[in-house]
Amino acid sequence: MKNLYFLLTSIALLIFITVSCEGTNDISESIQSKNAKTKEKCTTIQSGNIKTTDGRTIKVGYDEFGYNYQAQIYSGEPYPNSEEWADWFLMSKWNDAWLSTKDCDGDGFLDSRYGYDSYRGSGAWVTNHWKHTYINEDGKKCDIIVFRKYIAVPEGAYLKGDFYYTSDGIEIGEYVYDDFALVQKVVNDPCGGMTGLQYKSPNGPGLGNLP
Repeated sequence: MKNLYFLLTSIALLIFITVSCEGTNDISESIQSKNAKTKEKCTTIQSGNIKTTDGRTIKVGYDEFGYNYQAQIYSGEPYPNSEEWADWFLMSKWNDAWLSTKDCDGDGFLDSRYGYDSYRGSGAWVTNHWKHTYINEDGKKCDIIVFRKYIAVPEGAYLKGDFYYTSDGIEIGEYVYDDFALVQKVVNDPCGGMTGLQYKSPNGPGLGNLP
């Protein structure tokens, strides 16, 4: 009887393992199939079929305006028609939620805040790294560096005065425009007496969705 019980138990265990493996394979194949469909659906910059909003074909590497869409970097002069930022150099970086490297919705342009109706809650972020050289009142050549970090505010955030707050009332950062807030600012201007961190969000200066 014991031998029969052991035999039946072994058969049942073998069947369970076989079914479990088959189920795992089915799930794995399903995930691979979905990933393949996603890759087929999305158009990449390398295809040469994605354009800027003014009709230029986006290519890998820097364009004549300083944008490297594949690397998600901009390097160049900001606001050339503005006296305030004349002679400044700007480097910006961003993530997929701000502006991705693919067209997955089929409109012929790079996706931004894909899957969201607005930037709010999308996890979008962008950083600006400014550099400038000026001559102070004493005739000394001075270098100034300004670093700013911006994020899209999370769902439930509200604006009070000039600052965004979480739904729990924690300060996120200074209002910039629409759903974006400044969460960190660093200024290094020895000649002007400013060095180091000037502002840091009490809720953390992390990129993307705030923890």
